[in-house]
Amino acid sequence: MNLRQELYYRQLRQQTRRTFIKKALGGAGALALGSLLGCGPEKTGAGLLKKNPMAASASHYAPKAKRVIFLHMAGAPSQLELFDYKPALQKLDGKLCPDSLLEGKRFAFIQGVPEMLGPQAKFSQHGESGAWVSDNMPYFQNTVDEVAFLKAMQTDEFNHAPAQLLLHTGSPRLGRPGMGSWVAYGLGTENDNLPGFIVLVSGGNTPSGGKSLWGNGFLPSVYQGVQCRSQGDPVLYLSDPSFMDRKMKRKTIDAINELNEAAYAEMGSPEILSRIAQYEMAFQMQTSVPEVMDISKEPDYVHHMYGTEPGKTSFANNCLLARRLVEQGVRFVQLYDWGWDTHGTSAEGGLNEGFKDKCRQIDQPIAALLADLKQRGLLEDTLVVWGGEFGRTPMQENRAGAKLPFAGRDHHRDAFTMWLAGAGIKGGVSHGETDELGYDPISGATHVHDLQATILHLLGMNHERMTYPFQGRDFRLTDVHGHVIKEVLA
Repeated sequence: MNLRQELYYRQLRQQTRRTFIKKALGGAGALALGSLLGCGPEKTGAGLLKKNPMAASASHYAPKAKRVIFLHMAGAPSQLELFDYKPALQKLDGKLCPDSLLEGKRFAFIQGVPEMLGPQAKFSQHGESGAWVSDNMPYFQNTVDEVAFLKAMQTDEFNHAPAQLLLHTGSPRLGRPGMGSWVAYGLGTENDNLPGFIVLVSGGNTPSGGKSLWGNGFLPSVYQGVQCRSQGDPVLYLSDPSFMDRKMKRKTIDAINELNEAAYAEMGSPEILSRIAQYEMAFQMQTSVPEVMDISKEPDYVHHMYGTEPGKTSFANNCLLARRLVEQGVRFVQLYDWGWDTHGTSAEGGLNEGFKDKCRQIDQPIAALLADLKQRGLLEDTLVVWGGEFGRTPMQENRAGAKLPFAGRDHHRDAFTMWLAGAGIKGGVSHGETDELGYDPISGATHVHDLQATILHLLGMNHERMTYPFQGRDFRLTDVHGHVIKEVLA
């Protein structure tokens, strides 16, 4: 049975006596309720539904940023070996942790009384701002005047998956839309041939929070993140079978859309419009995605700048892809790099070996990304965000009271460092300060909800007005929290 026959038979089924009686019995009540709730084929609980859900939409006010690149180091890098210089901590290296630092605190693994652990890196000042950066990031040292550091960031969670979910969806529990989904829902996309929200993963694994980090939650599914790969087909099942050409594919999609439009006229479900938009997007992506994802077309000097190797999966390749994607109008690009969980249980998970290797993998590409965006004029309206889901303790991690064989730190939710650069950001500043051990904020404390509010603000959206009705109340990315961090705004 072909698609047009199926459409014909569905129309006939709607004319049967059984269907008429079923609709008549529930129709009157549904009509009254629907009018109260504002339902119908042209409306949803979110208001008038656009025919193309991904069409570009106006922001609440003039934006500083048109797009975002979010660099998430999954596993939580240690701020004490990167950006938060604490010489006083070095003097305590190897000494037992004072009881005052342990009382009333919860840790993921530390038990008993651990030893203090001094910084496992050398620090120096750089740029006109004099920012302290460790020798783990020699390339990044040259870009500090573009960056605003948030050195007293806090979160509510000390385990990876809940903390990642809180950072990216606003809730430590599953079921909420990712930040990129919220942005796509609010602003749409600048390029009809590409998704508004694209995800790139490196490090060999997905983050602990899984694909829910870029899921659409209760938003229409057209707003979920599309995961692309830097090796092999950019998107799985994007290519047509050998027996199907573009004309046949176009006719197939047109027939499917006729069925969906008939269903939408009857049911008025926003998910049907999402399905139509996704079929259209998939058709356009078949030509646009392979082209934009092919970094081999970049000149040699660009590959040298980023340290990229076409055909392989790497953080460097993903940074270059991020630049190419925002250049083509993708609204939100999310890079996840797995492998930053340095507890000290092995050399790979230690601060003196595995951590340094991870820093070498990201240092040059991040510096290149900032420089490349700037020289192309893209940094003026592209916001770049870097960070993990929480920080690390100033104590050497122990387990069951025993010191681990390699230098490592436990999870720490009360103080860590993130940074922002680009559109609307005041470069060369540092907001927030931790105590002499990097353990607790002493000024300028900020929460991940504040970061979310700031990102939306730079995109021209008021985080308190950016809502979606679900299960009887209006939800938003920042839940009932969040304040814009004005101190880092230009």
